[in-house]
Amino acid sequence: MPKAYFISTYHAVHDNDALAAYAKLALPAIQAAGGTFLARGMPAMVKENGQMQRTVLIEFPNLDAAKGAYDSAGYKEALAALGNNAVVRDIRIIEGV
Repeated sequence: MPKAYFISTYHAVHDNDALAAYAKLALPAIQAAGGTFLARGMPAMVKENGQMQRTVLIEFPNLDAAKGAYDSAGYKEALAALGNNAVVRDIRIIEGV
C-alpha cells in the first residue's frame, strides 16, 4: 500500500497565537495517527506560479492513516483551537506513487 501525504499551504496568517495553539495540539494528534513531518516552513525557492507561503508536508503510512488523522478527535480539537479566521490555508491529502 502506498504512503500518503498531507500537504498544507498557508495563504495568510491572521492570528499567530491561534496558530501556535493549533500546532501544540495538532502535532501529537498527527503523530498518533502515524504522521511524520517531512518539511515545514517557508519555501527556499518558488518557481512558475508558486507563492512564498508557509508549507507543511507530512508523510503517513497510507491513505487511510492520513484521512484518519484529519478526522481524529485530537485533530478536531486542534482545529477548534485554530478557529475560523486565524489562517487561510489549503490542505490536500494525496496518495504516493
